[in-house]
Amino acid sequence: MIRDRGSIKWTAMMLPEHVKLLRDWAKEDNDVTKPQLDEQHVDYMNEQIGEAMEIGSEVTITYYEKKRYHLFIGTIHHVDPIKSRLHVVDKFGEASYLPLENILDITG
Repeated sequence: MIRDRGSIKWTAMMLPEHVKLLRDWAKEDNDVTKPQLDEQHVDYMNEQIGEAMEIGSEVTITYYEKKRYHLFIGTIHHVDPIKSRLHVVDKFGEASYLPLENILDITG
């Protein structure tokens, strides 16, 4: 079996620009495209938002930001219809705003 250092042995001969392009290419490989939500799922999420605000229960929100999926766990304080965003508070009392168009799922 040949024990080889792989691409490490070639990095000394590569230009810094090439190394940067290869790293950027590897990062882009993990990018996720934003899915389109159907109308039924949007209605379901609206119901979940209403119930969570009324009861004050903790919810898990999946949202899309910077080509990645993120999770937020906390309570929904209110919906800002003018700026189209959700005001949420996490377990530590930190307030955040999530744009409604980036929210993919809400479970409570």
